[in-house]
Amino acid sequence: MVSADQTLIRKLRERGLRVTSQRLVIHRALAAEPQHVTAEQVLTRVRDLLPGTSLPTVYATLELLERLGLVHRVATGRAVLFDSRIAPHSHTVCRRCGRVSDLDSPPGTRAALRTARAVGFRPDDAQLVVWGLCPDCPDDQTGMTASPTRTRPGSSTSP
Repeated sequence: MVSADQTLIRKLRERGLRVTSQRLVIHRALAAEPQHVTAEQVLTRVRDLLPGTSLPTVYATLELLERLGLVHRVATGRAVLFDSRIAPHSHTVCRRCGRVSDLDSPPGTRAALRTARAVGFRPDDAQLVVWGLCPDCPDDQTGMTASPTRTRPGSSTSP
């Protein structure tokens, strides 16, 4: 089995880019488990291992990891999140608490990509984000939550 480090090193070298400790440590922090994190959260996680690392360095590394196909950017309307789960999937975003969860359904973006290509656009990604209220947030009209438990398919993050 190929490790996360080996995958990153291979992709960097294929593009003639340097393998740096910052790139390795930041990627390890993301690849450890599927998660949705902000650049600020990544900085907090790597600060002890990479003293002196700045937020611009973390952003630059996350953007590079995105170009390499090792993370996805998730636009939530609030925070910019980076998703370490790279297998195709969609997301739900709670309008009240901001929780972002993976939605294990086939991403319904093929038609949008096809239409974009038909008008001359060269897309490289499309995302499906479902907005609404999560099971833990009360409905405005009833005051009741959608679910009495906190169980939910996929991982979730509140920015």
